[in-house]
Amino acid sequence: MSLSATIKSIQDIMRKDVGVDGDAQRIGQLGWMVFYKIFSDQDAELELNDDNYDSPLPLDLRWDEWADSKKLGKNAPTGEDLLQLVDGQLFPTLKELAVDDLEGIALERAKLLRSVFQDAYNYMKSGTLLRQMVDKINEGIDFNQSQTRHVFGDIYEQILKNLQSAGNAGEFYTPRAVTQFAVDMVNPQLGEKVFDPACGTGGFLTCAYEHLKKQANSPEQLQRVKRSILGVEKKQLPHLLCVTNMMVHGIEVPTTVLHDNTLRKPLRDYGREDQVDIVVTNPPFGGMEEDGIERGFPSEFQTRETADLFLVLVMELLKDGGRAAIVLPDGTLFGEGIKSRIKQKLLRDCNLHTIVRLPNGVFSPYTGIRTNVLFFTKGEPTTEVWYYEHPYPAGAKSYNKTKPMRIEEFDVEKAWWENREETEYAWKVSVETIASNGYNLDIKSPNAPENIHEDPIALLKQYQEAVIKAENDRQALKNSLVAALERGEY
Repeated sequence: MSLSATIKSIQDIMRKDVGVDGDAQRIGQLGWMVFYKIFSDQDAELELNDDNYDSPLPLDLRWDEWADSKKLGKNAPTGEDLLQLVDGQLFPTLKELAVDDLEGIALERAKLLRSVFQDAYNYMKSGTLLRQMVDKINEGIDFNQSQTRHVFGDIYEQILKNLQSAGNAGEFYTPRAVTQFAVDMVNPQLGEKVFDPACGTGGFLTCAYEHLKKQANSPEQLQRVKRSILGVEKKQLPHLLCVTNMMVHGIEVPTTVLHDNTLRKPLRDYGREDQVDIVVTNPPFGGMEEDGIERGFPSEFQTRETADLFLVLVMELLKDGGRAAIVLPDGTLFGEGIKSRIKQKLLRDCNLHTIVRLPNGVFSPYTGIRTNVLFFTKGEPTTEVWYYEHPYPAGAKSYNKTKPMRIEEFDVEKAWWENREETEYAWKVSVETIASNGYNLDIKSPNAPENIHEDPIALLKQYQEAVIKAENDRQALKNSLVAALERGEY
């Protein structure tokens, strides 16, 4: 059975369990199990190749000691016995895993294991279905087989893509085409630190790692690359999926990916040692931070809107000469008040050299909000901003699950990047023009054909506004006629 078929059959098993409610919980359940299986496979490989490696896992709780039916035969626990082992022994032990006697890579892996299981949960209520699920994982996933390892990264990304249909969990997934394009354009180099302060399931980080891995010419350089990929994610499920994603891409101990909220630390407490060479991120937008988070920022930038706070944070975290690519909604571009002050700082402290405007549907079905990728370099002011309006592929009117955005679509932008000229899709605006418009960055192309079809969402908004205006005019006329009748004018 192929890996994709294995994953589908596992999802079908979970749908039969009364304890697993919805796609988000199914992904959470599958997430911790796949993580633990891969962790255990890696542990076995480390013990085989390193005589000094001492696994942090208790012997009786290692995956093979309770999950491998072929090894255990009739002694493989199932039903209530399996539930008791998982809920009564495995989870409590891993949540409070002892680390005092460990050192080196074993200590790092133990800390990772403990942090992952701190907020994980076994949703399965049927031990019989749980046994079926475990057996399917054993049949279809052997991370120590080189062929399986080679393709599993792609399969795992498909699992993450399924988050787009998992309700609010969809906020954790950024289309691979967008992450790949952003990383390609900031072009990380050996020796540079790459950071995503809201890393979700790790799309930007894995793209950056694969980009840098091609430049490593020795095992020592590759190890330095692995330590240079940094991330923070505040929610348990995407953090679990992210560290697993890093592991399947070859980073055995992704302890540089933290389970925390980057915004919780006051901006003044970030120092030079916290600064990085590159930031690539898609911070949550449309959401609000908890009360008090904004007080960690300067008074002129205090807001609870998540995307705005992350933009301020990214500027702080970049070294002089550091490069960033950040996905932001249209609201950031045209917003006023605090948003204007943040954009003024951005244009003053950084060179916002490019804004790639993405079409509708890129993040569908999670959100229909239009988004942009802002590229900037810290340490030099902006003189002009280039815009590029990314068009739909020929014949397409939107994106969907069967026809998502593809990285090949960005070939035109890549060809234009180093030899820029104005076209119907590309134009530039001086910083003086932007400042005179109140730092509004929502600037349409002056080169677009007159008969170009407008955005359907924009047309719908215009229609709704026209309906409201017509109703207001009708009501005003009615009121005027009533008043006239009451005065006896008719």
